[in-house]
Amino acid sequence: MLKVSEIYIYPIKSLGGISLQQAEVTDRGFKYDRRWMLVDANNHFLTQREFPAMALLKVGLTHNGLLVTYTKDQANILIPFEPLKQEFFEVTIWDDTCTAQAVSDEADKWFTGILGFKCRLVYMPDETKRHTDINYTSGKEITSFADAYPFMLIGQASLDELNGRLNQPLPINRFRPNMVFPGALPFDEDIMDEFVINNIPFNGVKLCARCVITTIDQTDAFKRKEPLKTLSTYRSKNNKIYFGQNAVHSGTGIIKVGDELKIITRHTEERFIIPS
Repeated sequence: MLKVSEIYIYPIKSLGGISLQQAEVTDRGFKYDRRWMLVDANNHFLTQREFPAMALLKVGLTHNGLLVTYTKDQANILIPFEPLKQEFFEVTIWDDTCTAQAVSDEADKWFTGILGFKCRLVYMPDETKRHTDINYTSGKEITSFADAYPFMLIGQASLDELNGRLNQPLPINRFRPNMVFPGALPFDEDIMDEFVINNIPFNGVKLCARCVITTIDQTDAFKRKEPLKTLSTYRSKNNKIYFGQNAVHSGTGIIKVGDELKIITRHTEERFIIPS
C-alpha cells in the first residue's frame, strides 16, 4: 500500500516551502499554495531561476498571515492573509496572463530592499481563474501561480535512486514537490494516471521538465551542476530533463501524512526506460 509521507506548500512562488502534516485541497490546489507571487516592474513573475537569492527567503504560517524571514540577517515581515490594497492588474506567468491583487506598500518596499531591485508582492484573488494547459488537461481545471498545474508528485524511491548516483545526496526540497510517497519503484509516478487520496480523485497529466532551480542549494542560494548533470544521462527526452509528475484533481477535502495513495489506472505508454 502506498501512503503520503510528506506534504509541502509554497505560499509565495519560488520562496521557501513549508512542510505540513495535513493540507486542505481547494479548487486550485493546496490552500495557500502559490497564492502569492513576486513580480518585477513589468508585472512579470520572478523566480529563483534568475534570482537565486530568493531561496534565502523562508516562509512560515501564523494565525495572522505569512511570516517571511530572510535567513542572511533574520530580517522578517508579516504578510496578512488578506491584501491591504484594492488594486488589481494583469500579471504574466510564462505564457499566461491573469488578474492579481497588490498586497501592500510595506511588502513591496521590504522585498525590494532585500532583493535589490524594484518588485511587488501580489495575491491571486478567488475571482481569478487560471486554467491548466489544454494540451494535457481538459482545460476546466484551474491552478494558482504554480508554473502550470496544481500538484507535483514525487516518489521517495525516485530521489533515492538519483542520490545513489550522486557523490553528495540531495534533499527533496530541490524538486519542490507537493506530495511525496515511499514504497514504489523509482519513477513509478511517471506512469500514474488516475489515483485517489482520501476520496479525492487525481490525474497524473505531465512529467515535470526540470530547470536550474534544482541546482540551487536552498540553504545558501549557490548554484551547482547537480542534479541536472546526472539526470541528463538517463532522464532526458527531447532535450528536456524530467523528474516528478504534475497532477490535477477534482473535488476538495483534507489530505494528511499517512493517507493511502490508491492507484486506479496507469498510463499504458512506456515513458522512460531506466538503465541498469
